[in-house]
Amino acid sequence: MKKYTFVIDVDRCIGCKGCQVSCKQENGVALGACRNAVKTVGPMGVYPNVQMYFLPSPCQHCDEPSCVEVCPTGACYKDPEDGVVRIDRNVCIGCKSCAEACPYKVNTFNQELQVMDKCNLCAQLREVGEEPACVKNCCGHALHFGDINDPESEVSKLLKEAGEEHVHTLRDLGNAPGVRYILRRGEWVDVLPQDCEETKRGRKGC
Repeated sequence: MKKYTFVIDVDRCIGCKGCQVSCKQENGVALGACRNAVKTVGPMGVYPNVQMYFLPSPCQHCDEPSCVEVCPTGACYKDPEDGVVRIDRNVCIGCKSCAEACPYKVNTFNQELQVMDKCNLCAQLREVGEEPACVKNCCGHALHFGDINDPESEVSKLLKEAGEEHVHTLRDLGNAPGVRYILRRGEWVDVLPQDCEETKRGRKGC
């Protein structure tokens, strides 16, 4: 079975938020909402041993998505062909159950349409053989997309090259997040994206 997801090279992310902008333009994301927020982790440590990095935080397209489990109408579902977690706007009633259940807080509410919204790996672009908008517009080449179950895919080769010790996921709360992060030149911090809104120097975490 295919497993489409992101592989994000954190060492190459410069925090420009170009992925956020291109995503909003391509998908018509509502004002005040975001499908792929770029968070700041840190700064941490004591000078001169200080660390900070940027953390793109799209939907994790989990193997066991809690958003799917709690959706009362079946609008939020996992595509059996590629593992992508999607929302059917025609079935969604806007109850926000998925947003409350998601530990990464990546589901947002579209006020205009009164339905939930989230990353679907730019399904409309993938259907015509293109990559997601955020990947195409990442100037640092930090974002990559593909089938991690295919050992010959670009993302699988990137993960293999990086080595297991440098490959991370967000905290697994039983939902098995699918996005992989590569961090070679720093210490990975086990922090949820919503905890990164405010940073304090010297604090363990962000």
